Amino acid sequence: MDDEGLRNSIRTIPDFPKKGIMYRDITTVLQDKDAFKYAMDKFYERYKDIDIDIIVGIESRGFIFGATLAYLLGCSFVPARKEGKLPHHTMKQEYALEYGNAAIEIHKDGITQGQKVLVVDDLIATAGTCLAAIKLVEMLGGEVVECAFLVELIDLKGREKLKGYKAFSLIEFEGE
Repeated sequence: MDDEGLRNSIRTIPDFPKKGIMYRDITTVLQDKDAFKYAMDKFYERYKDIDIDIIVGIESRGFIFGATLAYLLGCSFVPARKEGKLPHHTMKQEYALEYGNAAIEIHKDGITQGQKVLVVDDLIATAGTCLAAIKLVEMLGGEVVECAFLVELIDLKGREKLKGYKAFSLIEFEGE
């Protein structure tokens, strides 16, 4: 497996969820043990020597990559979930998607002052969800070390909206 093999393991579905969108389906990476291992090994190699206390994984596929990486790095995992899904006291942050509005929440006791946090999601498009997660981390006193993504849709310029924060992606796709 190499970068091109990982890229080729991602299925593209035209016109989903609406006409004109080329949906990058990463479930095929999860189904391919070699592709998933390769992706996780690449993330691990990048972060193994960086001081990270917590990984915040964004619902839902950010949970998969984030929790696996937290295990590999020996750090904690905190989920950033859709509004109303966490059972304890939460902080909420609203954000805009490319096709609507939403909110994510995090437990108030998930992060403490000064902890170093890596934010993980499967994909960055417009960066709305990631920016909401960053705001939550910072409201709780955490320091965002970097944001990590399996896939970056570069035409949507999400990375530009993350100015001031480090961002890393394994695979980039341009509009097709």
